[in-house]
Amino acid sequence: MFSGIIADIGTITCAEDRNGGLRLAVATRALGMDDVQLGDSIAVNGVCLTVIKKEAEVFTVEVSRETLNCTIGLEAQGARVNLEKALRLSDRLGGHLVSGHVDGVGEVVAFNNIGESWRLIVRAPQALAKYIAVKGSITINGVSLTVNLVAGSEFEVNLIPHTLSVTTLSELHVGAKVNLEIDLIARYVERMLSAENQKDGA
Repeated sequence: MFSGIIADIGTITCAEDRNGGLRLAVATRALGMDDVQLGDSIAVNGVCLTVIKKEAEVFTVEVSRETLNCTIGLEAQGARVNLEKALRLSDRLGGHLVSGHVDGVGEVVAFNNIGESWRLIVRAPQALAKYIAVKGSITINGVSLTVNLVAGSEFEVNLIPHTLSVTTLSELHVGAKVNLEIDLIARYVERMLSAENQKDGA
């Protein structure tokens, strides 16, 4: 489990094909690898991955073809990626509960400066639109954000300068693809309502 508060921007230094999947080596600057053990989880651009090797400030993970098919931003050597270690029970929850399981890939339709901050508008896959609500939480490339406006399958978030400086979101542009994870609570509410509807219809 994660919070969506990015701890570091890493770089994919090696992307090696592994029978359709990939083995990635990711270099960090300030993530802090001293307490990371083999088998620990690290979110890479919002994708929960398992550490299988570490050397100094570089860790290695494997990404399945299934994961590659439903995410973006893990394929290119040299790519910069948002990093967050899994939460400990004693950690502050500065963002919101994030599972690291990407629900779909969205597309940036607007990204512009509005004075003191930047407005980002993303078009989500139609199937995810019902889970996105004004003042609700959304995760974009691993970053916890608050939804300001929803119009059909498009939603708007506001990015302050600090967020842009400590994440890769400053590199976005119109047409860019992003990893989306809907709010965990919304997912469970929908599941419970679906189960109730099935019960009533039985």
